Amino acid sequence: MTDLNIAATQSTPQVTAIWAGGVLKMEGDSYPENSCQFFMPVISWVKEYLSESTAPLHLNLRLLYLNTSSVKAMMDIFDLIEEAFVKGRDVAVTWFYDPENERVAELAGEFKEDCTFPFAIQKHSE
Repeated sequence: MTDLNIAATQSTPQVTAIWAGGVLKMEGDSYPENSCQFFMPVISWVKEYLSESTAPLHLNLRLLYLNTSSVKAMMDIFDLIEEAFVKGRDVAVTWFYDPENERVAELAGEFKEDCTFPFAIQKHSE
């Protein structure tokens, strides 16, 4: 029903969720002091979108660094997406990474291993 816009900080990514387009974008570093507090509105938005809309949901990620609690929050988001996919929902993730930061590509690959929904890992250039 509503869009979500969270401005980036030094330790949190920019989050943009567009209800009408079915797109959730996250970009930047993620090492907030309280990951639960930071990710709660994002997870709530995903839950609400998946329960109230029948349209596709696409995540576009450009996350550069994630601390352990941010990884857990992303796993929670991916679990929601996986559950929707298993029920026949059109969902997909594209994780863009800097070719000079292969560590992020490896992390994305680890997430992808646990998912059956479409999950692309692509190099991006500025």
